[in-house]
Amino acid sequence: MKMKKVLSIVLAAIMAVTLLAACGGKSATKMTMGTGGTSGTYYAFGGVLGQYINNNAGIEVNVVSTDGSKANIESIDSGDYQLGTVQSDVMAYAWAGSRSFESTGAIDSFRVVGGLYAEAVQLITMDPNIKSVADLAGKSVSIGAPGSGVYFNAMDVLTAAGLTENDIKPQYQSFADSSVALMDGKIDAAFIVSGAPTAAITELCTTNDAYLVPIDGAVADKLMADCPFYTTYSIPAGTYNGQDADVTTVTVKATLIVSASASDEDVYNLTKAIFDNVDAIAAENGKGKELSVENATSGMSAPFHAGAAKYYAEKGVTVETK
Repeated sequence: MKMKKVLSIVLAAIMAVTLLAACGGKSATKMTMGTGGTSGTYYAFGGVLGQYINNNAGIEVNVVSTDGSKANIESIDSGDYQLGTVQSDVMAYAWAGSRSFESTGAIDSFRVVGGLYAEAVQLITMDPNIKSVADLAGKSVSIGAPGSGVYFNAMDVLTAAGLTENDIKPQYQSFADSSVALMDGKIDAAFIVSGAPTAAITELCTTNDAYLVPIDGAVADKLMADCPFYTTYSIPAGTYNGQDADVTTVTVKATLIVSASASDEDVYNLTKAIFDNVDAIAAENGKGKELSVENATSGMSAPFHAGAAKYYAEKGVTVETK
């Protein structure tokens, strides 16, 4: 008799725990978030976002280092990832099936959660003879992996300056490899597209006489006329060691995307977990200062997830969904 009573209590406890998990307990949802290289801002900032989603949305997020925007979009499409940080321009290419997605065709298996922060196109060098984009002619320049967001940003900038890939000695390197190659004198300059400050550039400027080359004037004007997703951006003086003045460049926008198949409830909760905690996130990573509903909802070239749209509607902002 006692054994039956104990068994009944145990079964009741199991049922209670099961019901709790199904009805308001911690969500069983697990998501993998693709970011970027460990020396870039995607990885560091993605780690912070993952922490706040874990703690406030009841979603277990595994943040992983990747090859960046294109890889993240493709991995969401294949079902390996559910979240990803991407450049707004690369997202536009994927949705339209252009440029790096021309051979594979358009991808529509993702939706926008929100814009995060400005991704500056940073041209870094240690060569005192390089003062403008035009000075890259004949130089060894890292322009990112072929087909990557950085690669197309570099090509856009070069084109606006009247240069082609054949006018330079192109090197296809990651941020970290570019930094090492500059220090070793193996390359003359590198394009790094990331939120400033970027770890790879910070390290380089701390131990070497490196500096940013402006992307401004007629080059910036032509670039923005040809590619409307670029805007001008000023990297404030003091962002890097030895940087005594503001440096004008161009920027795209870091954007968080999610699988289209994610539930409305999960995406609403993770959107809320981020944008209801902007001050706390900013205290952990400086890029959090750029988080806002206005920034999150402007300039997007792909539709938002319905869960994110619900959150923004509560803030008085209507966004396009599909």
